[in-house]
Parts: sequence; C-alpha cells; structure tokens
Amino acid sequence: MFPPVIARVNRVFRDKEGGLVVDYVGIATALKQAMNDYTVRDKKNYGNTDIAKVAYPKFQEKLQICRELLHEYDYSAFFGGNELTAGRTITGAVNFLMEREREKDRESYTKEALLIKQSLSLCSSIAKEPEREEAAFFEAVRVLLMRILNQGSGKKLSLPEINEKINELLKQSIKSEGVINLFTDKEQEFSIFDPKFLEEISKMKEKNLAVELLKRLIAEQVHIYKRTNLVKSEKFSEIMQNTMNHYLNGMLTNEEVIQEMLKLAKQIREAKEAGEQLGLTADELAFYDALTKPQAIKDFYENEELIAITKELADKLRKNRTIDWQKRDSARAKMRMMIRKLLKDHRYPPEGMDDAVTTVMSQCELWADNIMSV
Repeated sequence: MFPPVIARVNRVFRDKEGGLVVDYVGIATALKQAMNDYTVRDKKNYGNTDIAKVAYPKFQEKLQICRELLHEYDYSAFFGGNELTAGRTITGAVNFLMEREREKDRESYTKEALLIKQSLSLCSSIAKEPEREEAAFFEAVRVLLMRILNQGSGKKLSLPEINEKINELLKQSIKSEGVINLFTDKEQEFSIFDPKFLEEISKMKEKNLAVELLKRLIAEQVHIYKRTNLVKSEKFSEIMQNTMNHYLNGMLTNEEVIQEMLKLAKQIREAKEAGEQLGLTADELAFYDALTKPQAIKDFYENEELIAITKELADKLRKNRTIDWQKRDSARAKMRMMIRKLLKDHRYPPEGMDDAVTTVMSQCELWADNIMSV
C-alpha cells in the first residue's frame, strides 16, 4: 500500500493569497516521525550533520594549525593593505615555506590549508569575516605553492602566471581590484635565454622562490635536451644535479646556488648560440656535439671537416628515415650500417677512440626516435 501524501491544491482558499495544502488524516504526524527516523539514521551513518557543531569547529581548528605553521612569518600586511602588499605577502609566505629545513612543514601546510578550504565551503555562512580573509590568504599561499612545486617540466612557464594567479585569488577572496605585478614585464615569458629576466630573478627578495623558479626553468631545458641532444643533456643534468646536491646538503647558500644556476643558464644559452655561429640547426648541433664529445677529436680534424661530417650525417638520416624505424630491427640495422659507412669514409674516429662511434650512434638513434614519435 502506498503511503498517503500531502497534496497542494492550486486554488486560493477564502482570503488567502497562496494555494491550499491538504493534509490527509494522520499524514502530518507520519511525516514528522519519518523525518525524525531519517535524521537519527543520518547521524548514525555520517555523524552529527550540524554545521555549527562540526564543520565550523573543524574550520577553526585547521586555521589554528596553519597559523602555527606560519608563526615565524608575519603575514599581517595581507589584511587591510593594498593589492601589491597583499601579493608580496603571499609570495613571502611561499618563500618562507620553501626553505630547505621546512620540508615537513610545507607538506603539512598544503594538507591543512586544503582542509581549511573544504571545511569553509560548508560553514562559510557562519564564519566570521576576519576568518574568511585569513582562510583566503592560506588558500592563496597553498595554490601558489602547489603551482610552483608541481609545474610540469615539459610545460613552458609564462611570466604572467604567478601574477595572474595571485590576482585571481585576491579577487575571489577579498574582492580586490587592480593588477599586481611581481615582475616588471608581465607580458613576457619566463626564459633562461633572457639576461634581463635572469637578472630580475637574481634580485628577488624571495630567494627560496628564486631558487625554485630557476630550477624549474633549467629543468625544462634539460628535459628538451634529453629528447634532442644526448651530450648536452648529460652535461647539463650532471651540473644541475651536483649544484642541487651541494645546496640541499647546506654547502651552498641561497645566494650561492642562485649564482651557480645563473652560470648554468648562461652555459645553456651559449650552447644554443654556438650552434647558430657554426651555421648548424639544433639537430645538426646535436650530431656535432656527439662527434666532438671526446676532447681529443679536434686535434685530429679541422673544424670545417667536422661540420661537413655533421651536415652529411644529418642529410643522410633525414633522407633515409623510415616508418619502420621503431618497429623493425632490420630498419635499425640498415641505419646503423649507413652511419658506420659514412664515418668510415671520413676516417672517423681516429685509431684507439672507437667509443666515439657509440656516442654518435646513440645520438642518431635518439634523433630517429624523436622524429618518428612526433
């Protein structure tokens, strides 16, 4: 048997403005009992669902935890100041959390700040205005921190990224207006090939943030080299790894590691310019680097001859690339034979330096794999 229902009659009753609700005999009592039963069952399954008693205290608890994690950093300037001050306070907090000795605090902060956001979504109607603003600050720091630390190495970093993220967070959180620029030219992309930008990074007050930005930018270039230039990727990866190991072990200060990474950025820029000066494309430069990896090679050949070998090698690879390269051993064997013959025709390598051929072969295979995967 279906339970009786409450029906709304769309007809005005006497002098009433609304419709008429008809309560069949006993329905109101039954409905009240059903709601009581449901509430009891809901509490049993999900706990107390009273926002004021559950979500709000949890929100306040997480606020206090984040305050304690940042207790050595004064973020009071975020409140009541102008937009630039608020933005600088956010990046200052990120810089504070990115100190080497705060790794555990950083992990705890990102977790607790996320819980603040989640609990506030449930109790925003009863949270006090100062609490909401403080939560907005914690969330802005969390998002910017995660954005920087989780930036994929294969993705380009654009200069407006941090500026826009801070502006977006401020507008959403405290209805701020205006634009905050942490860098002088917000339209330009982050690039380790731009000396002016590198100088700007080196002068940042937020040294921990500067270290992370440089590390990400250089890692991006090393990632590109790993797909294109075997010799350069090994060289730059080794330098970067040694630099960061010294930094993490406390052997380099923030200022010193920044200078070391700026030197590496300069080497990467000069490597790119070297290819242009030799009249070589990026692909050709990778072959040239492989041919000249052994330092003694240049004692046996004129540079013009090495460039000629490079261009001939690149030309033959382009003309003989095949879709079977990644699928059939026969295609790979044919390409290796072609490379060996070309090198032999140029009497490369010198006697006693047979390992040089291995490097050249590996670079050619890297090139072919990269070309066929595009």
